[in-house]
Parts: sequence; structure tokens; C-alpha cells
Amino acid sequence: MIPRIQKRGKRTIGLLYYLYGPGKLEEHTDPHLVASWDHNAPDPGRDPTATLKQLQQLLDQPVENIDQAQRPTRHVWHLSIRNGAEDRILTDQEWGNVARRMVAAAGIDDSESGAGCRWAAVRHADDHIHIVATLVREDGYKPDLDNNARRVQAQARALEAELGLRRLNNGDGTAAKRPTSAERHKARRQGRERTAREELRETVRRALAGAISEEEFFGRLAASGLLTRKRVAPSGDLLGYKVALPDDRNKDGEPVFYPGVRLAPDLSLPRIRERWSSNTQEQDNRALPSDDTPATARRRTASAAWQAILVIEQSDSAAAASAIASAGEVLDALAKTSSVHTRRELRDAAYAFERASRSHVRAERGHDRALRRAARDLVHSGPALGRGEDGATTAMAIDMLFFLVTATVHWHSKKGHAQQAAAARQAAEHLRAAYQAAAAQPLTALYQRGRRLTRPRLQQQATVLRETLPDRAERILGEPGWYALAATIADAEASGHDPAVLLRDAAQRRELGTADSVSDVLVWRMRHMAGLPSGTSEPSENGTAKGTSGTPRARSQPFSPDRYRGGKDAAGKAR
Repeated sequence: MIPRIQKRGKRTIGLLYYLYGPGKLEEHTDPHLVASWDHNAPDPGRDPTATLKQLQQLLDQPVENIDQAQRPTRHVWHLSIRNGAEDRILTDQEWGNVARRMVAAAGIDDSESGAGCRWAAVRHADDHIHIVATLVREDGYKPDLDNNARRVQAQARALEAELGLRRLNNGDGTAAKRPTSAERHKARRQGRERTAREELRETVRRALAGAISEEEFFGRLAASGLLTRKRVAPSGDLLGYKVALPDDRNKDGEPVFYPGVRLAPDLSLPRIRERWSSNTQEQDNRALPSDDTPATARRRTASAAWQAILVIEQSDSAAAASAIASAGEVLDALAKTSSVHTRRELRDAAYAFERASRSHVRAERGHDRALRRAARDLVHSGPALGRGEDGATTAMAIDMLFFLVTATVHWHSKKGHAQQAAAARQAAEHLRAAYQAAAAQPLTALYQRGRRLTRPRLQQQATVLRETLPDRAERILGEPGWYALAATIADAEASGHDPAVLLRDAAQRRELGTADSVSDVLVWRMRHMAGLPSGTSEPSENGTAKGTSGTPRARSQPFSPDRYRGGKDAAGKAR
């Protein structure tokens, strides 16, 4: 149940004409009263002798009874209350009870004092009602509406439990503006999966992923096909922007533009500039497009995600908020460059995580450079194939991003950010599905290679596993992914690594307990840390996969855990 207090108005009759009228898109059906201040207000929708003028005059009577100078400038209070599409349809009696509870919670109708404001609740659709009230009480005083928005939200949570509706989380004012009912009806009429507002928000976020300047950002918007208008000061300084879909027009045939801030709070131009504020010219130069392949960009993404997990778990709130915000850019970039079989789930993951990327904890930019660079590398490396090294490194990146999003769930939960934590959980589920699609082919190839290992070799690998991870070994040996892990241990050994130390270091990374398959997680962590190729090809004598151009590691090269963790600790200090 979503209550929304609308902007106050001056004309009661104008709001009543809208509520009892056909609606902007003919969406209003059977408008009628379900409750009112005295249980006896005239209903122009069901009583042929009642008129809108009569209802308006009764509602406005307390306002008219006081001196002109004492009347509120905007005396019309308007609350809409909407249920979700998955909720059951409430009866008129139930909606009437909802209305009475809401006006009492808001302070509109004080049942204890007996001197409330006049109000009426109109229903013109199955899933929502509107309450119109005038802000002068029967005794001539004005109602106490301090924190009325918070009070009606709390009442909505109680009503959800009592009526068996979907339980929502209280917001904190940082969510993106929801599409209006008119926008939703327009999208359905045009056959759109999402409203224009939602499509624009997604496209702008993708254009922003990894961008380092206004010129690049606006160039990407143009390349995506959006119409863009800039707001420029007389001095020539750019003040803001707004965007529109080319085929989204109003009744006069003109494009419907949305300012960035109306798409999401962090898409205003000043907030976008904050992302670039920590960049120096030297950093901008290093961020120029490279010749990286999609596979290389995905390996870097996995590395940046791991460092971000450490920041979220160990750094202060501002640094963690920065990493979480930039994780959204990485998800946008990965969805934009993914192959067909993972694109839908990655797109949905990025869409869900958008809500988790903002809170009242302000991000301190500068801690997110690795993630923003990873997003940039993904965009400039181009689309990835769904097989071979591209497919394997995509699975590797998604695997690490899943744990990054899981760390985000924990961080928001500890902060009491219920909506953000729920959004991150939803994103994690989509990433889980994307991982299963991306990992199927490379893990099957590794599994087949593991099955071809000789029995003595497999026994040797199992012994290494039991000695290194005694608490987890039996579970791993019972998983289908054990053979892929055995092949990975063999590849690591062939490349000159100590598999026991590599296994131990991989297992020490956090969140193994939430994995569906521990062996799968260890496969990707070991291959990433050791710089091993995907393993979809048989290794050559020097330890690299046939057909790859990677430089093999010398067998005599000593193993160093710091080499796999990176040369910096969680705070960014060099070891």
C-alpha cells in the first residue's frame, strides 16, 4: 500500500472534477464515494440528484466560515492510496476503513476532539482511492499536519498486515520518483514494457557508466537516440539538462522531456559532476579508451569488485556509500555489453540495484575509482561473446559482483535502510540467475577436463583439498563442481603455483556460506587470483590454454598471497 500526499491546491472543485471525471487517459471507471467526514456526504457518482458543486460547498464550508485573512492560501489537501498489482482487490467497505484510518493518522480528522476537517474519499479504480480534505476544522482551527507523511506511511504498514497485503518497507526520501498512473496507462496503450520515465532513467544511467566528462556523457546520450536539451546560464555555464524519448509525445505532438533530477536524485547535473570531481587530468588521461578485450575488462571488474567488498566491510560509511554507488555503474556497464543469454537478468539486476545505490549516507568520491574504471573498461571493450574466454570471465565477474551485492545487503541492513537492502537482495537473485547462464558452458568444459584426470591424480587433488580445507572438503567433494575445481587445481599446479596456498587464500575470502556451490566459487576465485585462462581449452605444456596469447607464469616463480590480494590493503595504503 503506497500513500502519497500530493501538492496542496487552491480549488476544491477542480480536484473533484478530476476525481469524478474520465481521467487523462479515460482510466477512471465508476467514480463514487467510499467514506466521508460525516458518513452522509452527497455522492455525485451514485446519486443522480447530487452535484459536484454541492459536495464542494460542503467541503469548503469551514473555510468560508472564517475571515479571509485567516484562510490558508492553499487549503485543499489531497492523499492518494494505491495497492500493488499483486494485492487483492479491496471492497468499498475496506477502502472506506482505510480512508478513515489515514485521515486520523494524518491529523485531518481528530476523532478524540470531535473537531476534524471535512473530507471525502473517492474510488474510481480497483486498486486505489483519493482523499480530498479542506484544511480548516469545524471549530475554525487549522489541523496539526507536522510529519503527516511519516504518519500515513506508518499507518499503511499496519494496514498491510491487517488486510493481508504485500508488506512494503518505509522509504527515506532517496528513491527515484515513481511513474504516475497516467504514465503507466500511456505505456500500456503504446505497448511499452516500461514507462518513458523508467526507460529514460535506465538509458541515462547506462550513458553515465564510466563516463569522465560532460562531453562524453552528452555524446553517449545522443548516441543512444535520446533527445536532449541543455539549460544554459547567460554566462554560458551549463546548469542542467533534460531528456526525452523520440516517440514519446504529448497531445500537441511535442516530445515529453524529463529533467535528470526527476528521473532520480543522483541524475541531476550537480550530482553527476560529483562523480568526476575527484578526477585529475592524469587520471582522465589514464582513463582513455584502451585496446582491452572484453575478457580483460571482465577480469579487471572482478578485481575491482573484490576491493570494493573490502571497502564496504572495513571502511567508513562515506567510502562504503561511494563503492555501492559505483557498483551500480558497473552493473549498468555489464548489462550494456553482455551477450544475449545473460542480458535480461543482468539488466534486471542493474534495474533493481538502482534503488540500493542511494541512501542518506553521502558518498565520498575518490574511493570508487577502480569500480568506475572497470565500468569504463567494460563499455569501451565492447560486447562480449557468450562463450570461450569472454563467457568464462563474464561468469567470473558476475560471481564476484554477487558477493559485492551481498555485502551491500548487509551494509544497508545494519544501517536500517530497509528499501535499499530489499532492492539489493532482488539484484542478487537476478545476478544468481545470470551467473547460472554465464557459467554453464565454461564449467561444463572444466568438468569434462576434470573427469578425464586419472584416478591417482584425482585422489591427489582430493588429498590437497582435505588437508587445506578440512571443514569444507566433504561438501565440496560431493558437489558436481568438484571436477571443475580439480581441473583448476591441476591448471594452477601446471602454471607453477602452490595449489594448497592458493586454495586456502581463495577460501579465506568472505561469503562462501551463501554460495549455492562452494566449488564453483573457488574455481573462479582461484582462476582470477592466479591469472589462469578460462580453462575451456586444454592447457599446453607451458601452462597456458591452447589458443590463448597469455604470458605463462614461470614455474620457479614463488607464490605470494599479496600478489593475489593486490598491492594495497582495504584502506588503499601500499603494503
